Amino acid sequence: MSVIGNVITAVVALLGVVLGGWLTLRNQDRSWSREHARQWRDIRLETYNEFLAAYRQYVAFTLEPTAKIAAIPHPRLPDQMMPFFDEAGRPYKEKFESALTAVRLVSDLPDTVRTCVYLVRAARQVAAARATLSEADLTSDSFANLWSAEKEFLAAAREELGLSAMPRTPGYE
Repeated sequence: MSVIGNVITAVVALLGVVLGGWLTLRNQDRSWSREHARQWRDIRLETYNEFLAAYRQYVAFTLEPTAKIAAIPHPRLPDQMMPFFDEAGRPYKEKFESALTAVRLVSDLPDTVRTCVYLVRAARQVAAARATLSEADLTSDSFANLWSAEKEFLAAAREELGLSAMPRTPGYE
């Protein structure tokens, strides 16, 4: 009986070690997955912040009275114009385009990319309109489209980051 008892004790101890090892591995894997998800969330948040900063700088430059902008018809989108900037505006355009590419690189959801591209197109249309109009003569429709695109992007980015829906801010609708 003592041999059988020793075997049972050894098997139970071995099962305990195997179960303990498996649980440790499982917990480490879950911990690694949470840390990985947190790192990607931080990367996305930083990328979206950089995109929004580049977008704001692009629009601010577009509205400068001294901005020199030209526009030609878009080769693939017949109802849209493509803006071109002088040397002073080129860094804003390049930073904006680079930030768009970064969003496309790190975004996990197609809706975030779609709304980002929509925001870029709306900003480009304001810049293209600015090519023929002074900053004071730009129509409110261009800006309504721009602010709508911005709100859509913010909502999509917040959803992807796992944040709650954007709170309504009185006067900022």
